[in-house]
Amino acid sequence: MQPLISVIVPVYNGQDYLEKCIESIQAQTYDNVEIIIVNDGSTDGTGQVCVRLKEMYSNIHIITMEDEGVSAARNAGLDAAKGAFVTFVDADDRIRPKMLEVLHRGIMNTGSDVCGCRFLMWKSDEEWKNLQKKHYRIESPIVYEPGEYLEAEVLNGNSRCWSKLYRRAAIGKLRFKRGLTIGEDMLFVVELLPYIRSISEIAYPGYGYYVNPKGAMNRTFTPRYMDQIACWEVARSKMPDKPRVQAKVTTILLVSIMLTVGKIAELGGKDRKKYKKYIEICNAKIKEEIKVEGAYEGLSKGYQIKVKFFGLLPKLYVFLYHFRKYKKA
Repeated sequence: MQPLISVIVPVYNGQDYLEKCIESIQAQTYDNVEIIIVNDGSTDGTGQVCVRLKEMYSNIHIITMEDEGVSAARNAGLDAAKGAFVTFVDADDRIRPKMLEVLHRGIMNTGSDVCGCRFLMWKSDEEWKNLQKKHYRIESPIVYEPGEYLEAEVLNGNSRCWSKLYRRAAIGKLRFKRGLTIGEDMLFVVELLPYIRSISEIAYPGYGYYVNPKGAMNRTFTPRYMDQIACWEVARSKMPDKPRVQAKVTTILLVSIMLTVGKIAELGGKDRKKYKKYIEICNAKIKEEIKVEGAYEGLSKGYQIKVKFFGLLPKLYVFLYHFRKYKKA
């Protein structure tokens, strides 16, 4: 008997895509799977979709919550999971049929506590179908010690919690930080690293990431967008006090601050005034973080100019950013 894998699927207002996501999980070549759908306070027809899916499949469990956020939803899934292994799939995404089999084999063959794979981005059902027709060779995994993984993967963009399979025992009592909506998955991975022996990566694109125009990164600015800054600040405090590590993570933090400033700058004049304090917070942080040795030098030339400009003339930077963006439009 194959060990049970628990697939945790948090969903909020996902009536249009949840069923296709679940179908992709049910189509796995790995047989022993339970699916835990966490309906986090949806106000559309997601609840009815959940009921229908549970009637269709005996391996589905439904948890209903009161809109507590994705971190709380994933935590509820972890608390309910019975599998020896767990993975996370966002409700608007899909996975390729061999993903769980490939990741489980990667853990078994390497003795790792976590095994991750690459992902494909798609925007339509037609594009997803075409991606399914492509054949991808499954290479042997690369095995990292936790410190190596932090520098080679997390600080180079692979900071996602999805597209990975975890030994449930390695996660233990660790949970996602509640209340965070952007960057919470990166923080979970960073906090997990001290508790694992090794982590492996396979260059196989098993996960399908839907470029959702309504996704968190594509929405207009709200104060929750500051989460990505907070998450990287917390993550940095948990990383080794090595100059190159601190410089690299601070470089990422500088970029996160500028991305947040850009989101505010996209707003109309009235809303920009409404969120004036967040511009001031970002400006103060830029002036402080730029002092970290090696952080500014790690930026691209374009971001070096942006950081310097915003640090010196924040109001003018925001005005020109807004003007330039909408002049193009």
